[in-house]
Amino acid sequence: VRVAWLSRYEIDNDLTRFLTYLIAALQSIEPKVGETTLEALQSTQPPPTDVLLTALLNELVTLNEAVLVLDDYHAIEFAPVDESLTFLVDHLPPQLRLVIASREDPPLPLARLRARGQLIELRAADLRFTPYEAADFLNETMNLKLSAADIAALESRTEGWIAGLQLAALSMQGRQDTAGFIQAFTGSHRFVLDYLMEE
Repeated sequence: VRVAWLSRYEIDNDLTRFLTYLIAALQSIEPKVGETTLEALQSTQPPPTDVLLTALLNELVTLNEAVLVLDDYHAIEFAPVDESLTFLVDHLPPQLRLVIASREDPPLPLARLRARGQLIELRAADLRFTPYEAADFLNETMNLKLSAADIAALESRTEGWIAGLQLAALSMQGRQDTAGFIQAFTGSHRFVLDYLMEE
């Protein structure tokens, strides 16, 4: 399956720019898709938004199976973009799947999509490592040979967050007193703070 990716730096609080980048992302997997819509969008007198979106949807019908990813959608704070995306979601051709990555629920008709069985959600609880996965990662992948109690403590302190587990594991490399380190490990550990500041 081909994937078109639109990052938060390209998803902007400007409808024309959003649609332009959306079409550009789709053209990365199908170069001709959206050409007519893009021309209309860039004209001196662009047609109304619903006309543009309908034209784009008509062009999307020609796509083979594909996925469109909108990354960091929480950065959008512009109702016309949300409204346009709602229109697109309501009319997407079946061969195009939409994936939205966001730190908060997007202002889309999620309840309606759930009720129709057209929505799959992955929440924080779905992404966290289980105790078994944490044990496998820490002892097999990172080769730490920790006790079940130490693994449970780390899994609890990091809430199963893989980046937290990895930063803790890297910090423990070569340490003799891993149990003491685990007791003292918090979100204020230097590696964790560095990660949070950068990311």
